[in-house]
Amino acid sequence: MSFKDRFKHGLFLGFLKLTSVLPLRVLHTLATGLGGLFAVIPNRSAATTRRNIDVCFPHLSPADREALARRSLVGMVCTALEMGKAWLLPVQQTLDLVTEAEGLEELRAAAAKGDGVILLAPHLGNWEVFGYYACEGLASNFMYQPPKSPPMDGLLRSVRAKSGVKLAPTNRKGVAILLGALQRGELVGVLPDQVPADEGGVFAPFFGQSAFTMTLTSRLAQRGKPAVFCGFAQRLPQGKGFKAVVKRADSGVFDADLEDSASAINRCVESLVEQAPEQYQWEYKRFRRQADNSEFY
Repeated sequence: MSFKDRFKHGLFLGFLKLTSVLPLRVLHTLATGLGGLFAVIPNRSAATTRRNIDVCFPHLSPADREALARRSLVGMVCTALEMGKAWLLPVQQTLDLVTEAEGLEELRAAAAKGDGVILLAPHLGNWEVFGYYACEGLASNFMYQPPKSPPMDGLLRSVRAKSGVKLAPTNRKGVAILLGALQRGELVGVLPDQVPADEGGVFAPFFGQSAFTMTLTSRLAQRGKPAVFCGFAQRLPQGKGFKAVVKRADSGVFDADLEDSASAINRCVESLVEQAPEQYQWEYKRFRRQADNSEFY
């Protein structure tokens, strides 16, 4: 690794350590200011956020869509500033950030049956904190996208596995790991709103807009009799922590038709997003793949 790369990695670790010790309320106050800057300075994140919100919430007035976009940009910065607390704090301190919970009992009851559980955790609220909390005490496996930087990959693997969660890369080997985990009756975690590779998705509606949606969950749901849930960690106001929300997935997830199943998965994500639309990762280019190969962004 070059000196430049080591320097950048060192700065990133310093950022994580600093933000890990600052109170949530302070971090969220900083995010309000920084998010405001993102809203007024031309940048890709703000442009993508506005584009996504315009097409997903056409029923809102232009003023309301702009207000939502600005709140979303603040949420984007909140997620970045919370990373140190999710990654570097001891596990129990990370878990203590969750001060309210809803639906966890049903998830744990399903896990106790031994038929396997699929947990859909979209890019909403703080998905890192949610993963730790929802999987506490359960044999769990999460799929992740290995970064190109070896030091960053090592960091991700160490911090995400600190609670005993096993990681499966987004390739065939990773899929095999998840299948084996379900067969053993374990929990499998998937980020359902990532744009997949060409062979791994179908087009399905998401907030009324065609979105290339991964079929991994659909295929996993066909194996055995796993229970499927979806959830997120909702950021609470005034730095009061997070509320973990878990709910049963739409039964259409089990449909043998991949497009129908993918549509049901997107409905699951929509139902969560509607609870806190400003906390969704709207800066992600969710619609960059279009069926007619047209330019969306």
